[in-house]
Amino acid sequence: MSETRICTYEGLFLFPQAATADLQSALDHVSEILHRAQAEVISMSKWDERKLAYDVDGNKRGVYFLAYFKCDTKNVVSIERDTRLSERMLRALVTRADHVLPEEMAANEGRQKLADEIILRGNEAAAAAAATAAAASPAAETAEAESH
Repeated sequence: MSETRICTYEGLFLFPQAATADLQSALDHVSEILHRAQAEVISMSKWDERKLAYDVDGNKRGVYFLAYFKCDTKNVVSIERDTRLSERMLRALVTRADHVLPEEMAANEGRQKLADEIILRGNEAAAAAAATAAAASPAAETAEAESH
């Protein structure tokens, strides 16, 4: 009978900058990978959006997500495999987080802040689409009136 060893891990997941248009999808993708490995997520947040030191699969900028989670040491292999096989994720790094205090992990919790940012970006996108439609509407009416 094999022994179950639960350890705490830190995962840093890199997505292309295009993921900022749909942060919820990127967050769900990371959550799905961790869920398949039966990991218990302690905290997750959008860590940073920045210029990369070098091109990664043709991407010059990327969005990082930082997650702290607990899982069986045997399941880390499946997390690493799933991140390598992912077509949406550029890179991932999973390391043991024994050095990180539980208070620091809890302080990293940013899912609510990320949910607020997703809503805000959705509202901005809807407002931009409405403004584009409103700007196109008078131009179309003017063009139609001139053709008559």
